[in-house]
Amino acid sequence: MPRDPEDRTPALAPLPVEAVRDAALPSGAAWSPAAGLRQFVGSQSGWRRRGLACAAGSLSVLAMAPFFLWPVLFVTLPVLVWLIDAPAPGQRPLRAAAHDGWWFGFGYFFFGLFWIGEAFLVEADIFAWMIPFAITLMPAGLAVFTAAACAAAKLAWRPGLSRVLVLAITLALAEYLRGHVFTGFPWNVLGYALTGDDIAMQAAAIFGTYGLTLWTVVICATPLAMLATSAPPRAVTTAIVLLTVLPLAALYAYGFAVLPGTPLETVEGARLRIVQPSVPQHHKWAREKQGEIFNDHLILSRTNEAGQSVGLAGITHVVWPEAAMPFLPLATPQALSAIGELLPESTYLIAGALRLESSKAGDEVRPSVKAKNKVFNSMIVFGPDGEARAIYDKVHLVPFGEYLPFSETLEQIGLEALTRIRGGFAVGPRPRPLLAVPGLPAVGPLICYEAIFPGAVIQGNERPDLLINVTNDGWFGNTTGPFQHLHQSRLRAVEEGLPLVRAANNGVSALIDPYGRVNKSIGLNVRGVIDVPLPKPGPVTVYARYGELSFLATLILIALAAQCLLAYPFSRANFGR
Repeated sequence: MPRDPEDRTPALAPLPVEAVRDAALPSGAAWSPAAGLRQFVGSQSGWRRRGLACAAGSLSVLAMAPFFLWPVLFVTLPVLVWLIDAPAPGQRPLRAAAHDGWWFGFGYFFFGLFWIGEAFLVEADIFAWMIPFAITLMPAGLAVFTAAACAAAKLAWRPGLSRVLVLAITLALAEYLRGHVFTGFPWNVLGYALTGDDIAMQAAAIFGTYGLTLWTVVICATPLAMLATSAPPRAVTTAIVLLTVLPLAALYAYGFAVLPGTPLETVEGARLRIVQPSVPQHHKWAREKQGEIFNDHLILSRTNEAGQSVGLAGITHVVWPEAAMPFLPLATPQALSAIGELLPESTYLIAGALRLESSKAGDEVRPSVKAKNKVFNSMIVFGPDGEARAIYDKVHLVPFGEYLPFSETLEQIGLEALTRIRGGFAVGPRPRPLLAVPGLPAVGPLICYEAIFPGAVIQGNERPDLLINVTNDGWFGNTTGPFQHLHQSRLRAVEEGLPLVRAANNGVSALIDPYGRVNKSIGLNVRGVIDVPLPKPGPVTVYARYGELSFLATLILIALAAQCLLAYPFSRANFGR
C-alpha cells in the first residue's frame, strides 16, 4: 500500500526473521524445532487457537483402541501445556486455561465417542433427529472436566518442569471425577494409552487405569515440553530420562516379569461355549423377529467352532449375550421348555435376558400403593430343567439408553430412552452380588458397560474367581466403539487378576485371561461360537487389594516431586523456563 505523503511517522526497517522468530522465546533460550512449535502454539488466538486445541484433542484419540498410536501424545499433550503457558490476548489466565482445555477435551471426546450417533440410527424414524445433539452435547459436557483440570493446573502453574507434573495431577483427578460424577462415564480414560500391548498393560495391576493416567501425562508431555525450554542440555536429558525413559522401561520390565511363559492352569471339568449370534440391532426388538432370534441362539448353541451341529457333549456352560432373548423368558413357558431340551444333564445356560417384576397393589404395608411393573436388564442362569437357578439384575444403567433421568417430566414432552421402555429399566440391588453358577467358581456378573468402571466391578466383600460380561455392542455399529469396549473389559481382568468371559451380540466376544490376554475371540459382526476352557484366577493384584489407594499414593508422589521443583531455586535454573 503506498505511503500517505502527509504521514510523517518515520519508516521502520523490517525486522530480521531471527528477531521475529525469537520474540516469544524465553530469555536466553536457543532456537530449536520444539521452541519454534511452542512459539507457534502460544501465538495463536481466536478460532485458530480453538481449532489448534481441538485438533490436538482429536489426534489424541489415536492413542486409544483400536489404533494404540500412543506416541501421538508426545506432541498433543505438549501442545496443551503450551496453550496454558501463553493465554490468548485479553483473556484472564484461569479463564484462558479453561477455554483451551475445553476445546482440547471437546475434540478428544467428539472423535472418541462419535459412535454414539449409531445408536440413534437403529430406529432412525424416531431418534435420528437427536443425533446432532447427542454427538455434540455429550462431548461438550465431558470436556468440562478437561477445562476444569486445565484451570486448576493454572493455579499452580510455574515455569519449568513442575507444570507438567501439575497438569498430570489435575488431569488424572478430572478423569477420576469423570468416572464417578453423575453415575460416571470413564470411557477412553487417558491411562488406556499405555496399555496397547499385553506387556505394558500389566502395570494396571498396580496403578489401575486412573493411576496410569498420571504416568501417561508425565511420560508423554515431558520430552517436548523440556526441549522447548532454556534449560541446559544436561538438565533436559536428565528430566527426559527420569520422567520418560525410566518409567517406560519400568512398565515394560514389570510386564515381562509377571507375564507367565507357560499356559495357565484351567478349572477342572469346566468348558464353555460362547455364542455370538450377530443379530442386526434393527431386528433385535422387532416383535416378528423374536422367535427367529431365539431359535438361532438354540441352533448356535448346538454348533461347534467348525460349524458342525454336534450338540453340547463336553460343554458344561453356554453363554449368551446381553438381552439374548428379546422377550420375557421367565414368563414364556415355551422358551423355558426349549432351553430345557437344549441343555443336557449338568449343563447350564448363562444368558442376558429381560425380567419383569410386579409389586402387589393394596398390600398390608403400603395399602395405598398401586401395582407397578419393574423391568430389569438381567443375567439369568438356567438349569437343565429350563428353570432359573440364579439371577443378577443390572445395577449400573446407561443414562438415556436404559433409563431417562427425570423421566416423568421428559416423557411428557415426548422424549424416551433408547430402549423405549417407559420409565426405563429398574436398578438391581447394591452392592453387586456374586452369581452362583453350578460347576463354576464364584462369578462376578457384568452387563454391558458395567465393565468399563475401574475399581467397581467387585462391590461386595466377597471376591469372585471369574468375571462374566454379557453385552450387546450392536448399538455401536461398524465403528471404533466395540474395540474400545473390549479393551476396557481387558483392563478390568488385569486390574483384578481374574479371567473374563465376554459374550457380545455383534462382537467382539472373547475369553480373556487374568493378564488381559485374549485367548480366543469372535470378530466384529461374525456369527459363530468359540469353545474354551476356563483359566484359573491369577494372584490377587495390588490394585485388587488396595483399590484407588495405589492411585492416591502415585498422585502424592508426583505432587511431592512438583513441590520440590517449586521449592528450590536451583530446580528452576536446572529445568528451565
